[in-house]
Amino acid sequence: MPTATARPAARHAREPGTPPRSLVALAAILLAATTGAAVWLLPAEADEWAGPARAARPERLGAATAPPAGRPAAERVADSGAAAPAAGGPSGFVTFVDAARTPLFGLPSAADPQDGARWFALGHLTAGRDGCTLRWGGRQGQGGDPVPGRLDRLRAAGGVAGLVFGGPTGRELSGACAVPATLTAAYRKAVGDFGAAYLDFEVQDSADDETVLRRAEAITALQEEAREGGRSLAVGFTLPATETGLAPRDQMMLRATREAGVRISVVNLLVPIRPASAGQSRLRPVASAVRAARPQVAEALAEPVTEGRIALTSVLAGPESLSPADARKMVAFAARNHLAWLSTRGAAPDPEVVRLLSAPPL
Repeated sequence: MPTATARPAARHAREPGTPPRSLVALAAILLAATTGAAVWLLPAEADEWAGPARAARPERLGAATAPPAGRPAAERVADSGAAAPAAGGPSGFVTFVDAARTPLFGLPSAADPQDGARWFALGHLTAGRDGCTLRWGGRQGQGGDPVPGRLDRLRAAGGVAGLVFGGPTGRELSGACAVPATLTAAYRKAVGDFGAAYLDFEVQDSADDETVLRRAEAITALQEEAREGGRSLAVGFTLPATETGLAPRDQMMLRATREAGVRISVVNLLVPIRPASAGQSRLRPVASAVRAARPQVAEALAEPVTEGRIALTSVLAGPESLSPADARKMVAFAARNHLAWLSTRGAAPDPEVVRLLSAPPL
């Protein structure tokens, strides 16, 4: 029986200085209880639309950790994390005016010189019947184009106007006009005729490589002419975005355009606001679209950060798509996420919503 008694003895033997097993078990129980209590006391994840701002961090491109050398200081992101506005481009809230449908548009009341300049985007300019002439909605204006005269009054009231090329109907000019010099001249004429402060391209032809490069070469030429004249010409692209961000073809288009020499000031995300399920926020898909597009835009523009380089345009099915409460959350969201500006398309929002979107964040 010596073997049978030796095994229990070996099992209960312990090294000198080792605490008894009962004490070890008690300590483990206390540690688990303390950890569980600490985890239970941690705050739940904040709502993206109402929670505090998250610390801004650079979107990495490879090993990039700082802005490219030689960029103007005004284009860099401040140490505080505030957005660097796109040079010469819109800010705050941008009012879209459908000049193709209503060339005799009324002057929005937001253009108030007491509050400073307000930004407006007029669209959509597309190719006319001859393929190389710009028309509102692709149609020839009757009795001359009344828009330039309306813009003079808009500027006198404190507004600043830009042009939107392309859009959901008609062909963007670069897709219809295959002669580079003629295309550049048509863009140049539009800039001069309307005194455009910035140009926006709402493209539907990202997969057409020839069109993408033809448009990029024309824009590059216009921006170079502006620089030589001591001016800046801000250029942006309006692209549809979903909860997965931008479509791959749109990402490639942005990259090819940038590599061709275009300085892209901002990428405007076009995101529809749809009814939400019970208990869900209809703004959550919008927030998801911005988060998903951020690294995609950073990579396409070869920028380590995207603060001030992304704008958000909500597409409304009706005035009820965006409530005043939604508008307040959206303004706060734009400030926390350093968006360049906000806008709406589709149905006209409620006047109170426009007032809230136009107001600076508190």
